[in-house]
Amino acid sequence: MNDTYPRRIVCLTEETTETLYLLGEGDRVVGVSGYTLRPPEARHKPRVSSYLTARYDKIDALDPDLILAFSDLQATIVSDLIKRGYPVVVFNQRSVAEILQMIRMLGGLVGCADRADALAAGFERDLQSMREAALALPCRPRVYFEEWDDPLISGIRWVEELVEIAGGDPIFPELRDAKLGKERIVSPEDVIRRSPEVIVASWCGKRVNRERIAARAGWQEVPAVRNGHIYEIKSAFILQPGPAALTEGVRQLHEIITRVSCKT
Repeated sequence: MNDTYPRRIVCLTEETTETLYLLGEGDRVVGVSGYTLRPPEARHKPRVSSYLTARYDKIDALDPDLILAFSDLQATIVSDLIKRGYPVVVFNQRSVAEILQMIRMLGGLVGCADRADALAAGFERDLQSMREAALALPCRPRVYFEEWDDPLISGIRWVEELVEIAGGDPIFPELRDAKLGKERIVSPEDVIRRSPEVIVASWCGKRVNRERIAARAGWQEVPAVRNGHIYEIKSAFILQPGPAALTEGVRQLHEIITRVSCKT
């Protein structure tokens, strides 16, 4: 391994871990988030963090020469790690284009820019193929993606973009550029008014309760509820802004939308 580049990397979220493995650089990863599921072999690495907290003693013991973090929500952890003398790179991707940029940037950080560019280009081709396949659907159903249930939070930008690529039309397009969850809070009445034909929920950290969604006051006449089109996609597949969302996440969205579109 080339000592010019980092050799002992701690990843505080899953998407950078998965990207490094896909680049053939998984042996550089020495510590991961406790929420890491992909790839399965990464689950055997020492777990050093949740999303909002980190075990600094465990990180110290791993002696990393690079720590990778994500978003403003990890700002306190990042600040603490910088004060402890560690080099930290924080990504903040919120769109499909920014996810692809993150992959290319990460490749540059570890000295495999060409492989990272090829990986990102492959994802771009696959997404374009899905976009073209979606053109053949009989219709584009209205989709409400629910990122959280109390309060109701609509999907973040990369999710809404993947809904469109998969063949659906998000019901809150005006919120797609809102980066913070609190900026994407919607009311139950808003959802009823926009009459989604599909509801896809992914509540990070807890299981989706379809019955509870269907029982919300006034929702019985929402087409998605009336016709039984309430679905869950696990957060690890759609709310991680990395390879999982661009592959398994969008695949599941397309399957759901195809099923509904062909019945509408």
